[in-house]
Amino acid sequence: MRSLLLILFVACSVSVWAQDPTPPAAPNSQAPDSASSQPARSPNLAPPRSDRVNADALGGEPGESSSKETKVDLSPPADDDQAHPQSSDLLVDESRGAAGNADVSEFHPWNPHKAAKDVEVGDFYFKRKNYRAAGDRYREALYYKDNDADATFRLAVCLEKMDQPDEARQEYESYLKILPHGPQSGDAQKAVDRLKATAASAKPAK
Repeated sequence: MRSLLLILFVACSVSVWAQDPTPPAAPNSQAPDSASSQPARSPNLAPPRSDRVNADALGGEPGESSSKETKVDLSPPADDDQAHPQSSDLLVDESRGAAGNADVSEFHPWNPHKAAKDVEVGDFYFKRKNYRAAGDRYREALYYKDNDADATFRLAVCLEKMDQPDEARQEYESYLKILPHGPQSGDAQKAVDRLKATAASAKPAK
């Protein structure tokens, strides 16, 4: 009887093993992750292309550049021709004071933008034949930007218009030193020759 039971047990075990031949999985084994098997994607660092931007969709709300329609007012204040010429005297006095004091080095603030504005305002006065106000603006332009050729030549013309030939000739000669072959070099040289001839003829004969 015992042998019959043993034979039945073995037969059942063999039958179960034949139906599921897959060996049991190891306790620490894990199923492979299909997502981790794929390589990771690198981020797209390329900048957005401007040709893909729809300019019509940006609209015309505040913040849109309007520089093409902006007009710069170059006209000076109403009382500038009366009040501003005094500033050139202050600049000259400041330069003289610095030159006369050995302990103080002469200092000229470099401001080409302000110099350009002074030249523009000086031209405004020059066209209205206010040569004193124009000359003061050109002097101030040279204070903020040394050796400015345009301001130097325009100042020379103003001085000649105001019947100051010696000072005018010095400014013409300064222009020729700055730009020997500049656009106004021919006119400057003619002015120097003319003023020299006028000064020579004005001297009394010995």
